[in-house]
Amino acid sequence: MALNKDFDPMSEVPGLKKMSPFVIVAAVLFLVWIFSPFVVVGAGERGVVFNQFHGVEQKILGEGFSFIIPVVERVVKMDVRIRKSDTRATAASKDLQTVGTEIVLNFHLFPDKVNKIYQDIGLEYEKRIIDPAVAEIVKAVCAEFTAEELITKRQIVKEEIKTALHKRLMTSHISMDELNITDFQFSKIFNEAIESKQTAEQLALKAQRDLERVKIEGQQKIVTAKAEAESQRIQKETISPIILQLRAIEKWDGKFPQVLGGSGAMPFINIDAGSTKK
Repeated sequence: MALNKDFDPMSEVPGLKKMSPFVIVAAVLFLVWIFSPFVVVGAGERGVVFNQFHGVEQKILGEGFSFIIPVVERVVKMDVRIRKSDTRATAASKDLQTVGTEIVLNFHLFPDKVNKIYQDIGLEYEKRIIDPAVAEIVKAVCAEFTAEELITKRQIVKEEIKTALHKRLMTSHISMDELNITDFQFSKIFNEAIESKQTAEQLALKAQRDLERVKIEGQQKIVTAKAEAESQRIQKETISPIILQLRAIEKWDGKFPQVLGGSGAMPFINIDAGSTKK
């Protein structure tokens, strides 16, 4: 039988000849993607294998290329790197003060338990597990301290929250790496009371320091006065008439004072006062 050189197999498929090459390529790529026998798991991820007939499988895919059964199996990728959760919680202190708290939590999923997390919790583990746990534990711990103690004993409060939260998250296969209390907010009335107390303490401390300063200055004056009195006493006991005359001679300018009236000039120095009679 002679072969017809003008025969076009594409013309035998109804409507195929009218389709553009772009549509055909897109359709082929879509089919390849649907029926692809391999999957790529990125860095810091784990692959949870879901079987259409058996549900979540026990095997967990690591980073890199892995083979799966097309159509029957699909892979859910879960991040196992350290992540940050920022949660705000409101609680009441031991003295019934309203406390607003902001907790920043670093956590990661157990890589070998991501299939259990996906099966029991799903992908919204932060909303379903972490946030409620933080809110509940913050309420419980804050109730053990007064509002003032929450400020002065902040490190102790942090450690108690951290210990309780770590224990709670471990049951859900979530590891807590670090916890920080970034903010404590109190009511306006409590803030004003704290400010007034601090002002009063500062004034009392200033008054105490002023009193101590006055006492020290008074003691210094007493010591100085005693020293001056002792100095004068010693001088009085040691100064004799002869020393007084010598000091007067040291200050004399060589001129006798002139005295008007009376018996004449008054002798300035009694020369015989210090002489020895023979």
